[in-house]
Amino acid sequence: MGASLLLLAGAAPVARAAPDAGAGPQRPVLGAVAVTTGASSTAGSGAVPAPARGWQWPVVGEPAVLRPFVAPVQRWSPGHRGVDLAAAPGDLVLAPADGVVGFAGTVVDRGVVVLDHEAGLRTTLEPVVPLLTVGAVVRRGEPVARLAEAGHCPPGCLHWGVRRGRGAEAVYLDPLGLLGPPAPPVLLPLPAR
Repeated sequence: MGASLLLLAGAAPVARAAPDAGAGPQRPVLGAVAVTTGASSTAGSGAVPAPARGWQWPVVGEPAVLRPFVAPVQRWSPGHRGVDLAAAPGDLVLAPADGVVGFAGTVVDRGVVVLDHEAGLRTTLEPVVPLLTVGAVVRRGEPVARLAEAGHCPPGCLHWGVRRGRGAEAVYLDPLGLLGPPAPPVLLPLPAR
């Protein structure tokens, strides 16, 4: 029997949690940022509802994660309530899942698009130049904006946030947990010598 080389398809620069049927913490594998799926009422649980799995990246391709999600200990505590994805000003920003544009405009000093999705989830994308107006229905993968030049990670990045619920009851989630598991490993034969 010939030797084989194990290659991971779709491996990304940071670690992602693999789905687990149990209620405990996830085991890390290559692909994104670790999340937990255990039930929790804290602001930073990062728990992702099962119906939301299977989303896509909000940019073309699989970008580098420049800054991962960091759940706050309490709602008012410091944290990073989303992920920063490598992208260049002018790049298309895509709907990561089907939804409706709930907001498209300026917040303080930057353009923001908010998409409302099923299961009470809301996506926030910034800094962007919106391409659509409030009420527009979007399908997964459709352009909703272009990346603007302003932002907090030069030379450019897209901040992608996801939360469940509204107002004081909103819980921020790790968006990478919505992407589903990475591609399975593939065994390939070694080249002949």
